[in-house]
Parts: sequence; structure tokens; C-alpha cells
Amino acid sequence: MERYGPQAQPGGPSWVPGATTIGVVCTDGVILASEKRVTYGHFVMSKGGQKVFKITNRIGVACAGLVGDMQILTREVEAQANLFSMDVGRPISVRAAAKLMANILVNRRYAPLITQTIVGGIDEEGPSLYVLDVLGSLLPDKYAAVGSGTEIAMGVLEESYKETFSIAEAKEVVTKAIKSAISRDAMSGDGIDYLIISKDGVKKESIKI
Repeated sequence: MERYGPQAQPGGPSWVPGATTIGVVCTDGVILASEKRVTYGHFVMSKGGQKVFKITNRIGVACAGLVGDMQILTREVEAQANLFSMDVGRPISVRAAAKLMANILVNRRYAPLITQTIVGGIDEEGPSLYVLDVLGSLLPDKYAAVGSGTEIAMGVLEESYKETFSIAEAKEVVTKAIKSAISRDAMSGDGIDYLIISKDGVKKESIKI
């Protein structure tokens, strides 16, 4: 997590999550991805951090922020999603999982979990994606980026995204966007983790950079 110095604008944000994390909706599913660097201020704590997480066999989460807070949040949502499935007798929807996460973040607003989050997956309504901030604001979108590399990554996504993308086509653009951010953002780097979600389930992939 990067903290601003005295030059920060009055009333501006006191932190920026160090990461480049992306989610994209495709015709046949959703792809979530993030680079692997974990920083504390200007120090690289790890070059193998995991910022993408499986929630169910059809839903995943990608985060930017404090890794410990990501793990707390995703474990709680995973547990609640499993309880829902056992109680109701059907899998939780992507929207319901995102709303559950939003409620957890709102309830923690006085001691917030420092993480920006992208929830994505596929259900009876098709593939979908939701973006959440630290306080649980919930916004649906077709593609999104969070973290310190957002501006660079979004430039690539804005230029290249098409609603007709297959997962394979989207993966190429996501990789290009994260590599572009890594080249300019010191808090991002060391590889990319992918969570590819389709009607066949969740598949994890990784590459080194």
C-alpha cells in the first residue's frame, strides 16, 4: 500500500492500493487477472503474491490493496456463498455474491478492509462483472481495472475492448494492459495470475514477466 507524502492534496486520498488488477466480460465467460508484486511503501515484500481468488465454481474475485484484507474478505464471502448454496439448494448468483461482499465492506466501514475488488462470474443470466470500492459501492460494468496501475491499464482496455470478445481474445488484451501498467507502475510487476471463468468452471493460469 502506497502512502502519499506532505505533497498530497488536502482532502485527497491517503492511500492507493499497489496493484494492476483487471476484469473483462466476454461472450463465453469472464477473465480476471492481476500482477503478482506485493509492496509496502517503496519496498517489494513479495514477487509471488496472489490477488485473484476462486469463490465458487462459477465466481471469482480479483483485488488490489492489502493482501491480508483481500484474504479475509474472500474467505468470508466464500464461506457465506457455500452456506447459501446448502440452504437454498442452488448456487449463488454473481450479483448476489457481489452484494454480499458489498454488505461486508459496508459493515466494516469504521475499520475498513483496504481493498478494491472486482467480482466476476457466470450464472443463469450469463457472464457479469461488478466493481467495489473500500466502502462497498457496487457498480456493474463490462470491463474494469483497479489499483495503482489503473490509468495505464484502462487506456489499453478502452481502446481495445469489444463486446464480441471471446475469452482467448480478451486474455490477449488483458495481458497487454497489465504489461503496459507494469512498464510504468513501480508497484506492479513480476508476473500475471489469471482466473478464467466459463460454463466449464474456473481455471487458473499464471505467467512470469
